[in-house]
Amino acid sequence: MPSVDLHTVSDVIAADDGDWRPGDRWLAGGSYLYSQPQPDVRRLRDLTLLGWPSLRVDDDGVEIAATCTIAELARFTPPAGWTGVGELIRRCCDALLASHKVWNVATVGGNICAALPAGPMTSLAVATGAWCAVDDLAGGRRAVPAVDFVRDVESTVLSDGEYLRSVRLPAEAGRARYAMRRASLFTHGRSAALVVGRADPDTDGWSLSVTAATRRPVLLRLAAGLTEARLREQVDDACAAAGWMDDVHGLPAWRRHRTLRLATEIRAELTAAGPTGGRR
Repeated sequence: MPSVDLHTVSDVIAADDGDWRPGDRWLAGGSYLYSQPQPDVRRLRDLTLLGWPSLRVDDDGVEIAATCTIAELARFTPPAGWTGVGELIRRCCDALLASHKVWNVATVGGNICAALPAGPMTSLAVATGAWCAVDDLAGGRRAVPAVDFVRDVESTVLSDGEYLRSVRLPAEAGRARYAMRRASLFTHGRSAALVVGRADPDTDGWSLSVTAATRRPVLLRLAAGLTEARLREQVDDACAAAGWMDDVHGLPAWRRHRTLRLATEIRAELTAAGPTGGRR
């Protein structure tokens, strides 16, 4: 990843220092911020100075600070019984396809707030039914479902003066079984489709999340016993509504084909006896 000098920046301050000004940007790891020119940036507000604990486990689940690095998350040992989530976390970290140098700088919150379709931290948050804690400079907080946080490519629900504080994986996410599939044009290329299925042992239903293939995340809650034909129809309709991605990492028709194929593989895996998490 190239490094770009932000020559327009006049100051770096603590994240909670004073009112928001035009030209302010939040700074965490900076791996995305420093990867391309930012001509409109005048001042950086450093979130790392707030000293949030990277990971916290309690009875309600796991809270991941926005400033938690990918490396810290990859090393995290989930609570007892969270086997499926632990594997999903590791595979989503691997999907970032970055060097360990970048892993030690890039943050969970930065990856989500960049709002790039291939962002694997968004995939993790959506698949586990996570909630995003959004704070503002006035001390307010609101909770946003992870599936609603990214609105479009490089667009989130954040307003000026708001920032992502943390992502909470709920306790029920730890009891679920998961199956993940990823497609790319190249062996070590950016994700062109990332599909995660989740089977909840507390109910008869399951869910399917789609990222990378679409302009915004898609989450479908599906009934047990859903036929393959009906699954493909529902996935196709939901993804079309979100908008298929069209860029150098894959044409819309190819992304659609791969997404539907991966969805049917996940359905077969989750409905069959035996462990989930097969790699293809």
